[in-house]
Amino acid sequence: MGRSTRKLNFIIEEDVSRDLESLVPLGQRSKVVNQALRKELELIRRKKVLEKLHATPSSKKRFSNREIVEGLAKDRRSH
Repeated sequence: MGRSTRKLNFIIEEDVSRDLESLVPLGQRSKVVNQALRKELELIRRKKVLEKLHATPSSKKRFSNREIVEGLAKDRRSH
């Protein structure tokens, strides 16, 4: 089943617009913008989680390096 879509109206900088138009063929631009937004939103999500972890009192459960690596690997496989 295909993903539902929604048309949004927002402004991008002129140089970004020129690059998008010159580098990405018509018909592929929405796909490229969606992929870029997904990557950026994932970085924002991860940054917020890290901020939350750093704000948590140190008396909470500590994770080993192995647990951290396994958790990150599981997270990456889920996307």
